[in-house]
Amino acid sequence: MKTRTLLLAGSALCAGAAAQAQDLVEVSYGTNWVAQAEHGGFYQAVADGTYEECGLDVTVVPGGPQVNNRALMLAGRIDYHMGGDLLQAFNAVKEGVPVVSVAAIFQKHPQVIVTHPGVAESFEDLKDLTLLIGDNGYQSFYQWMIAAYGFTPEQREPYTFNPAPFLADEGMGMQGYLSSEPYLVEKEGGFTPDTFLIADAGYSTYATTIETMADTIENKPEEVTCFVEGSIKGWYNYLYGDNSAANEMIMSDNPEMTQDKIDFAIEQMKAEGIVVSGDAEEMGIGVITEEKVGDFYTKMVEAGVIEDDIDWQAAYDTQFVGKGVGMDLMTQ
Repeated sequence: MKTRTLLLAGSALCAGAAAQAQDLVEVSYGTNWVAQAEHGGFYQAVADGTYEECGLDVTVVPGGPQVNNRALMLAGRIDYHMGGDLLQAFNAVKEGVPVVSVAAIFQKHPQVIVTHPGVAESFEDLKDLTLLIGDNGYQSFYQWMIAAYGFTPEQREPYTFNPAPFLADEGMGMQGYLSSEPYLVEKEGGFTPDTFLIADAGYSTYATTIETMADTIENKPEEVTCFVEGSIKGWYNYLYGDNSAANEMIMSDNPEMTQDKIDFAIEQMKAEGIVVSGDAEEMGIGVITEEKVGDFYTKMVEAGVIEDDIDWQAAYDTQFVGKGVGMDLMTQ
């Protein structure tokens, strides 16, 4: 009788687990580049079951040079997308595309200018250097650098994502991503470069946002809440907890990724306050405020990057963030 009772109880547990699995809502989140530590919180929330706790079965869909996950979201093939910065969000509004940013994981954009050690003491000093800036950067943040600081078009040379010219010339600075080019310079150049984070100089956009369609917000607000809050908790656990399972997933999705690159990226994100700084220190990871969005919009209009006729407030929705979710998980 006892054995039969145990069997019945086990069957009931299996049935309950199966029912729970069937109840999970399948959603997909497309990143904007290949898997890396800068996507870690999303992988973490999958790996440790955080998304499942509120009813979602989440698949992270890596991006890359030949992958346009944003287009897939517009086509209804994925549910959420990793936005690059607010310029993307503003342009969507301008084009009448109903994409909305519902969380901003990075409070600071990780864009940096790297220099040889000691050649520049401040961001202003970069005006004395020749700067390697790519075409996208030239059309966006470099226009702001011209307007706000007096940099010139003449001192810019195109950056082809080859560090060799920079390594050979101390009179050059080079654009980079906080966790990429500085690491590359250390490995290939044999020295630690100085880095100047453009966010600290006033380039105030959010980055690594969570975007979704306006219809999703209207029709599935509970799902959006679950995904956003699960992602926020994932980021706290990734930065301040055991992230080994998430890193295994990242390296599986991107075989070129290594643990030392991941460690370097996490160290830089924490040291520079990329995820936790400013409003996020009081309101939690992911927070978006009208004041900060408006400030960046004004700067981009003044720099001539965008026109002053965009309904910029339609680019974001603050209802899902700023509630302190997950702050108790920040242990160090």
